Amino acid sequence: MGRDGPHESQEHRLRVVLAADHRGYELKDALAVHIRDNGHDVTDLGTSSAESVDYPDSALAVGRAIQDGGADRGILVCGSGVGACIAANKLHGVRAGVTHDTYSAHQGVEHDDMNVICLGSKIIGEELAREIVDSFLAAKFNPEPRYLRRLEKVKAMEERHD
Repeated sequence: MGRDGPHESQEHRLRVVLAADHRGYELKDALAVHIRDNGHDVTDLGTSSAESVDYPDSALAVGRAIQDGGADRGILVCGSGVGACIAANKLHGVRAGVTHDTYSAHQGVEHDDMNVICLGSKIIGEELAREIVDSFLAAKFNPEPRYLRRLEKVKAMEERHD
């Protein structure tokens, strides 16, 4: 299928890591099943209950998996997606975006090499979240010179300000 649908090719099988705070765990659990059903490897880093946990801890867990090479892509779910996104972007090599539409989900990968999406469980429903995740996971970075140039500038900012 295209970039907006499930991608079942073994060539594009991804290692996906998910985490959520207490506001996002139900959506995270549903997405984990969906992603697994679409042929990707899934690692669920929790949480799995309504007991309060802090979104920076979830972002750190996903970010470390990206940094260590244990995952190709990450998904964070909190109430709005914003807090998790802010926290994830503090980590070297993590390029996270709040994505509540399919266009941003694939364009962020294609143009910006985004490797983590952050979803708001209080903003979007499960069906839209599945479509967003499918779009994100099917997308590939487009190595056009202008996108590479911009990505190098982002990486340079990261190096100067670590």
